[in-house]
Amino acid sequence: MTYRDATPETAVRKRQTSSRRRPRRSAEQSRQEILRAATAEFATHGLAGGRISRIVLKAGTNPRMIYEHFGSKSALYVATLESALAALRAEELALDVDHLDPLEGLLQLFDFMNGHFERNGHLVSLLRTENLMKARYMKKSSRIHEMSSPVLSMTERLLSRGVAEGKLAADIDPLRLYVMIAALSQFHLANAHTLSSMFEHDLSKPEWRAERRADARLMLASYLSRKQINDLSELSGGKESSV
Repeated sequence: MTYRDATPETAVRKRQTSSRRRPRRSAEQSRQEILRAATAEFATHGLAGGRISRIVLKAGTNPRMIYEHFGSKSALYVATLESALAALRAEELALDVDHLDPLEGLLQLFDFMNGHFERNGHLVSLLRTENLMKARYMKKSSRIHEMSSPVLSMTERLLSRGVAEGKLAADIDPLRLYVMIAALSQFHLANAHTLSSMFEHDLSKPEWRAERRADARLMLASYLSRKQINDLSELSGGKESSV
């Protein structure tokens, strides 16, 4: 047998072996693989720096499939935002907190969000990137707005019950509270590198993060259960000076 005779047979065997090793994926499986690869790519490099060629390589697919499933690079980026936020919202809404003491229910919402951002650094990165672009692409998604509304309703229910039971302050706005919880859950993650460098202290250490979480939980509990202050002089513990 000559070398030329063997070459086609070898190529056929390689294709057969490759086919056996890589089962044919369904359209949905292919879409999810692309979405996972795109999420990692955009979280690392942003929209402008993200490359379809790297997404294709990571997903084990080809450019045609990306455009067939998503239509364009920017549409794929929007889909990664929707997917990352949908995962957060789905887990938030699965929280069984309506039967709890209102304060404990809101603290458990904080515990969940703090843990979710810790486990999903790609979401922190995607949100940071989208904020730099002034939410230009997020505004193109109707899904993101729709999935946010139930979370505010859950927060509002807990606040209303807490006020009715005399356990929570009466002047707390649900949206401001949710933004506060989100800030306490991710600021230290979004700025970990710069803060660690500035203060020469590693903010990624589990011990530091556990202590910070305890501090944030205590601050939130104090804010939620405080007595409403009507007189600014009470802030300093006495009457304002007339000087």
